[in-house]
Amino acid sequence: MLTYTYTSPGRFALTEKPKPVLLHPRDAIVRVTLASICSSDLHILHGSVPRAQVGITVGHEMVGIVEETGSAVTHVSPGDRVTVNVETFCGECWFCRHGYVNNCIHEHGGWALGCRIDGGQAEYVRVPFADTGLNRIPDSVSDEAALLVGDVLATGYWAARISEITPEDTVLILGAGPTGICTLLCVMLKNPRRIIVSEPDEHRRNFVKKHYPSVHAVTPDEVYAYTMEHSDHGGADVVLEAAGSSSTFETAWKCARPNGIVTVVALYDEPQILPLPSMYGKNLTFKTGGVDGCDCEETLRLIAEGKIDTTPLITHTVSLENIEEGYRIFASREDGCIKAAVKP
Repeated sequence: MLTYTYTSPGRFALTEKPKPVLLHPRDAIVRVTLASICSSDLHILHGSVPRAQVGITVGHEMVGIVEETGSAVTHVSPGDRVTVNVETFCGECWFCRHGYVNNCIHEHGGWALGCRIDGGQAEYVRVPFADTGLNRIPDSVSDEAALLVGDVLATGYWAARISEITPEDTVLILGAGPTGICTLLCVMLKNPRRIIVSEPDEHRRNFVKKHYPSVHAVTPDEVYAYTMEHSDHGGADVVLEAAGSSSTFETAWKCARPNGIVTVVALYDEPQILPLPSMYGKNLTFKTGGVDGCDCEETLRLIAEGKIDTTPLITHTVSLENIEEGYRIFASREDGCIKAAVKP
């Protein structure tokens, strides 16, 4: 089968591999019907994910049809349309039982697909722990509508859930890429008093203004003054950092009000520094960590009910044979690209 593979540091390539087979009774084989290109794939390409294994098929955001299941799988059956969770998790260890599935202690727990084992930019993928990692897609929900459920939408939902947002709050989101907009969609479910989004790219600011007209979209140069002017207590009550640069990390804590919450959603290419003397007296609460994708069934329900719609984010679609062009368009944000889908 055709796959897009991490062949050497700094290089991905289209390669042929055998179709995957069941290796464990809890596995499932999924025929991929739609995948995506993610910023985390670019992080692997650029060498900022040291645990990524050379030789693996990349891709961790996909939907498909279950083709075969192991003898211990009970949650899904061959023929089911499913989303695939970015994380594989056993469901049994202390972390899984407490909802911290990103920290699953099993050797294949956490972000394995497309990082440490073969992922979904391919015709087929083997999914360990299929009962916890796959969710059936409602008949009324298209592949495109479900595509982001297992990763960036799970990230946004998790970030909004842990940020303790109330209807009285001013919420600031840094970044209007795929993760930032998914975070925005999930923050909107909380109905805060106002939402501000900071984004340097004019196309993405215009995307926010077009699709979510109640949201205030500003540039990074404007965001500090704008947040101070449009918040009630000297800064945003909650800041969600979904951009992932040194400047946005600094902006996040500077724009937060005293005793506010800063939730770090982004993945950074380099370590960030907490300038504690400068922060002294702000009494901020930082929340960080990888997405704990426990809520995919809930987000699928919200999509089916029309309360979340991520389809506008999928601005480009390429075939698997043309995936390198998709990567180029996605990485360069050509033609207003926000998210690129891949069709095997």
